[in-house]
Amino acid sequence: MSAKATPRAWQRMLSGRRLDLLDPSPLDVEISDIAHGLARVARWNGQTHGDHAFSVAQHSLLVEQIFSRLFAVTHDERQMALLHDAPEYVIGDMISPFKSVVGGGYKTVEHRLEAAIHLRFGLPAHPGADLKDRIKKADRIAAYFEATVLAGFSEVEGRKFFGPPKGITRDMLSLEPVPALEAQSAFLTRFTEIEALRAKAADKTA
Repeated sequence: MSAKATPRAWQRMLSGRRLDLLDPSPLDVEISDIAHGLARVARWNGQTHGDHAFSVAQHSLLVEQIFSRLFAVTHDERQMALLHDAPEYVIGDMISPFKSVVGGGYKTVEHRLEAAIHLRFGLPAHPGADLKDRIKKADRIAAYFEATVLAGFSEVEGRKFFGPPKGITRDMLSLEPVPALEAQSAFLTRFTEIEALRAKAADKTA
């Protein structure tokens, strides 16, 4: 009787890269794959108003915008805010209730992917506690507006689950779901803009 084949733990990307989920290498991470994947992953399991899903790519842009409005940030921090959900280009966007059911295995894979992504772009493997808290604050404000504008939550529910959106108002934000290709392009454009700022800052300190 033949032994069972080892289950496949890698995903083929459109760039041609083969990303190992259990031991991801920064060399197999491409921003084109990240942008493509995030633009096709729906927030809120797709339960949002509009002709298109509100994608993780759009959410990432929203979080970076809020983060940069709320805090004095470096360009590296700005890029980490934009990439805060980047592992979801591989593992998808699990809603919080499901994450609590799945438990630690999901977080382990997510943690490894985050490190590979950050190292690929010359960033610290993981944000420090203070930066993580600031990005999380921006993330919760984004979630509040997504929930109440797009996902059918009342404002009372939004404040209960995500807290009040201090410092940010609805008119500051773009919450219109757009086609995947548009979200993909916008994400890539913003990533490239921040990379240019990072390079310029590095030249000044060289």
